[in-house]
Amino acid sequence: MDKVKTNEKFSKRQKLISLTPIIGLVILLILYVVIGIIKDINFKAGFEAIVNQSVILAIVATGAIFIFTLGSFDISLGASTLVSACAGGLVYNATGSVALMLLTCVAASLAASLVSSVLGSIFNLPVFVTTVAMMSVLSAVSEMLITGKGGNQIRISGLSGLENIWVKLIFLVIFTAICVFVFEFTKVGRRQKALGGNPVCAKLTGISVKTYAILAFIMAGVGIGLGGFLTAVRASTITSGTASDIGMNIFIAIVFGGMPISGGPRSRIYAAIIGSFSIRILSQILTMLLAAVPGANGIAQIVRAIFFLAMVYLASMNYRTKMLPR
Repeated sequence: MDKVKTNEKFSKRQKLISLTPIIGLVILLILYVVIGIIKDINFKAGFEAIVNQSVILAIVATGAIFIFTLGSFDISLGASTLVSACAGGLVYNATGSVALMLLTCVAASLAASLVSSVLGSIFNLPVFVTTVAMMSVLSAVSEMLITGKGGNQIRISGLSGLENIWVKLIFLVIFTAICVFVFEFTKVGRRQKALGGNPVCAKLTGISVKTYAILAFIMAGVGIGLGGFLTAVRASTITSGTASDIGMNIFIAIVFGGMPISGGPRSRIYAAIIGSFSIRILSQILTMLLAAVPGANGIAQIVRAIFFLAMVYLASMNYRTKMLPR
């Protein structure tokens, strides 16, 4: 009887903790509105800024979920997004075609992702090791693309019609729907979760680590390409600092969204979206509160770090032991 009660109590705690990211997002949204009323901000402009900042991060993070599910991570995501945006911007300037620009962005990001995954497969290296090398390579490539004509930036004009919240949300909804289908309703998602949960057991059942690592990077590459395209549209001027914060923000967003840092069967696509909007709303709240405070940026980083650690701790409470699952 005591064991049954203990199991029921544990189950209820699991459900409550699994809802923490959604509850946190709602609380942050309420805080934003309350503080905004006190500060008398322009809510229309504020919400537009949040959506503009969140959508690109959410799209790239949603694709990256497939890599994180395997228990690995890619630190070259920001550099890959920049290369994608640069390549797409140059093609658009040369042809004036939005379709070709989009295809180029996706093709460039897919090429970068496939190189990372194939190198890892050939040399039997952990995926994150190859992405460390790729980050340096992609940074150099983006620098060459930007300075190729003797300047220090790539200017893109004529895309103002695409700088629209609804266009970005359409991209997010379509890509998320595709990812949810692949992740939840096909063997690709199921086997990637198995590999992330227990790679030894998954291998013994015949699941190929290399095959599903490559598939994970393909999905991530598509997300990076779409993110690169929207980054180029939004920035209109691409420099070496464009998209520089995406890599770390993706990791933070996924954890904020409630996904275990070890991946596995508890991985969820929605974690990327919830986390992306959460950290952007948190950033806006901190900006409003710390606007006149010296060292505001440093304080904001500390607060975000505290939230990050809190989410990792809460996620770890969802397990019966103190060890994160592998």
